[in-house]
Amino acid sequence: MNRTGRRVGMLCVTGSAVAWSIGGLFTRLITVDAWTMLAWRGIFGGLALVIVMSLAHEKGAWATLRSMRWVGVLFVLQGAIGMIFYLTALRRTSVANVAVIYATTPFLAAVLGWWILRERPDRSAVIASGGALIGVAVMMGFGSRGSLLGDALAIGMMLTMAVTTVVVRRHPGIPVLLTACLSSFASGLVCWPFGAPLSVSPTNLWLLALFGIVNFAIALPLFVLGARRLSPVETGLIGALDAPLAPLWVWIAVRETPGHATLIGGLIVFGAVAAHVVITESRAV
Repeated sequence: MNRTGRRVGMLCVTGSAVAWSIGGLFTRLITVDAWTMLAWRGIFGGLALVIVMSLAHEKGAWATLRSMRWVGVLFVLQGAIGMIFYLTALRRTSVANVAVIYATTPFLAAVLGWWILRERPDRSAVIASGGALIGVAVMMGFGSRGSLLGDALAIGMMLTMAVTTVVVRRHPGIPVLLTACLSSFASGLVCWPFGAPLSVSPTNLWLLALFGIVNFAIALPLFVLGARRLSPVETGLIGALDAPLAPLWVWIAVRETPGHATLIGGLIVFGAVAAHVVITESRAV
C-alpha cells in the first residue's frame, strides 16, 4: 500500500471512530425508552445503508450471502443482538464504561482467532490481553458509576463484535454492508412491539434518524474503506479512538463525568493497547 493509500485509510478509520463515538451522546439526548430508540434507530440505520449500497453498486452481495447459508444467517442475527446489547448498555451504564469495555474487543478477537481459526497470537498480544482485562476488572469492580447489568450488556456487545471480526477473517468475501443492513432492520423490527414508536415527538424522531445515519451510513462505510488500506494493528489502534471520544462528547454536552475507577481502568486498557502496538510496530521495522 502506497503512502497516499495509507493516509486515506487512516483518515477513513479516524472518521468512523469519531462517528461511532457520538452514539453515547445520542442515547443521552434522545428522550424515549430504550425499546423505542432501538426500533427507530434500526429502521433508520437500515434505510440509510440501503441508500449507501445503491450508490456503491455492490454486485453479487445477495448471491454471496445466500451461498454462506447458515453462517450468513447467524452473522446477521448476532449483528442484530450486538446492536441491542450496545444501545441497552449505553442506557444502563455510563458511556465511559461501555467505551472502555469495547476497547478490549481486538484482544478478545485474537483469542477467538487462536481458538477457532488456529491463528496463534504472539506473546505481546497475550500479555496485552491480560492487561486490558485487568483494566476492565478495575473499572467494574471498584466503584465505577455504571451498573453491573449495563457493564454485562457491554461485555455481550464486545463478544458479538469479536465474533464479527473472526467471521469476517474466516469469510473475507462476506458482504459487510448488506449484513449490517439486514441486522439493523432485524433489530428494529424485533424491538418495535416492545416500545411506543408511533408516539415519538418530532424532535426525537429527527435525532433518531440522525443517529441511524451517523452510525450506519457514515461510520460503517468509512471503516470498511479504511480497514482495507491499513494493517489490523493500525486499524485497531485508530478505531480505539472511539473509547476516549465517547465519554468526552457526553461530558461536554450533558456533564456526565466518568468515575475514578473508570478513568483508572481506561488508562490501564489504553496502556495495554499502546504497548502492544509499539511492540508490534517495532518488530516490523
